[in-house]
Amino acid sequence: MSTIWVILIAVGALIAGVALGFFIARKYMMNYLKKNPPINEQMLRTLMMQMGQKPSQKKIKQMMRSMNNQMDNK
Repeated sequence: MSTIWVILIAVGALIAGVALGFFIARKYMMNYLKKNPPINEQMLRTLMMQMGQKPSQKKIKQMMRSMNNQMDNK
């Protein structure tokens, strides 16, 4: 009878640890991506030039603001 309890506690602790680890890792990655966005203004300018567009500073700021708003909404 005590062996069953040991196994149940071990399985419960394993499940709780996996769930807790997942949420901690998710929170860490969300904060990391908010502080270090994957695309910056220079990358955006290069991308627009490769697509054949002449990027203005106003257009780049507008696109960055739009991407930041999308990140905040998620």
